[in-house]
Amino acid sequence: MGKQAPSRPKEECGICGIFGHQDSAKLTYFGLYALQHRGQESAGITVSDGKNVSEHKDMGLVSEVFKEQDFEGLQGHLAIGHVRYSTTGASNLVNAQPFTAQHRGETFAVAHNGNLVNIRKLRDTLEDKGSIFQSTMDSEAVVHLLARECCSKGLKEAVQEVACQIKGAYSILLMTRTHMVAMRDPQGFRPLCLGKLPNGGHVLASETCALDLIEADYVRNIEPGEAIIISKEGIESFFPQGKQKTSFCIFEQVYFARPDSDIFGLNVYNYRKRTGEILARECKIDADFVMPFPDSGNYAAIGYSQAAKIPLEFGVIRNHYVGRTFIQPSQSMRDFSVRVKLNPVRSFLEGKRVIIIEDSIIRGTTGKSRVKSLRKAGAKEVHMLISCPPTRHPCYYGIDFPDSGQLIAAQKSIEEIRQYLGLDTLYYLSLEGLVEASGMPKDTFCLACFNGEYPVAPDLDFHKETLGCGCG
Repeated sequence: MGKQAPSRPKEECGICGIFGHQDSAKLTYFGLYALQHRGQESAGITVSDGKNVSEHKDMGLVSEVFKEQDFEGLQGHLAIGHVRYSTTGASNLVNAQPFTAQHRGETFAVAHNGNLVNIRKLRDTLEDKGSIFQSTMDSEAVVHLLARECCSKGLKEAVQEVACQIKGAYSILLMTRTHMVAMRDPQGFRPLCLGKLPNGGHVLASETCALDLIEADYVRNIEPGEAIIISKEGIESFFPQGKQKTSFCIFEQVYFARPDSDIFGLNVYNYRKRTGEILARECKIDADFVMPFPDSGNYAAIGYSQAAKIPLEFGVIRNHYVGRTFIQPSQSMRDFSVRVKLNPVRSFLEGKRVIIIEDSIIRGTTGKSRVKSLRKAGAKEVHMLISCPPTRHPCYYGIDFPDSGQLIAAQKSIEEIRQYLGLDTLYYLSLEGLVEASGMPKDTFCLACFNGEYPVAPDLDFHKETLGCGCG
């Protein structure tokens, strides 16, 4: 059974790998720490010293899963790590990554960000040939495929075969006892970058913010469709399926990536600020001030404020010390989960005309509660501008968008959403404006969640069963 649909879009997964450093596990830990925003359900690290492979993973945040003593058993110069928010596969420990398996004297491990759209066919084929799956993750199929191909081929040829059999969105780190492999799908849905450590070792990570934390120099992005193998001899690059038309997930820029990261050749902070500037051009409103609901919408709000020449203020204050769980309130304490995180500044809001900048609306339930709190605090007018178009279609490529029946923009008109949220104005950034902010051609991006045009056809029957259940 799938999880309850999220009120906000959920992060996907983050991956980080280190090759050529004696403290590879600790560096991977810090890389995962920087990528924590991409997944908060589980975390794990697998490490090799060239002969022996060890791992540690558990449910929870990176800081909860790893303690100092854990690294005593994680020794080696080669490590891969993963933080997970599930989009295919249930949220439990058996599905935590990296996924590790042994086959004919070799150890294989995988860490995956994305979703495979042909996973049912892959699993059925592998099970018919005798494979026994330990988890419900699509990522496990990659390990089975790699192990089978390595039986009769070298590592490079095996990677080529695997890349030609899997379809969908994937940035993948694979490791054996001696080698690290990075693979990115031909459309390049999910980001993956390469960095270099001061000692000459190599880093691979979902976002450049992970490189910054461990003081690695950014080298380049792994190209869409590219695979690289890192060994003590160096890096070998190849394109198993050749180069194809890209479909970068634009929601990485809108919402998922950290603002201090560079994704798809674009700085996230600047991109989000630019969407705010375009919003100001598309929708001019007379108001006393502009505000975000921290931290979503912060950077688009800056752009809107500067372009519209309307002051930027913080009419609500965020509690930064809310943990992942807290004692549940009584039924009578409605909207507690919203109020525990954000609290209006009543004396400041009273009698004011407010423009709220948000990055997205998914179900609308959270937005309704937040607008209600502003009204209760005395706001005279509440206008909401969204820095992306209406999200009307589910994602099959690794983002936990529910099916269209649970997306408010698929069920209601913009006017109906405005009324439901209790707003004076509701405006969504145009699709043209969303793309314009990037400065790149429209066909560079996957825009399927907005326009329903899917670059890679999914197995719809499979995804009807699993959508919203777990990440690769």
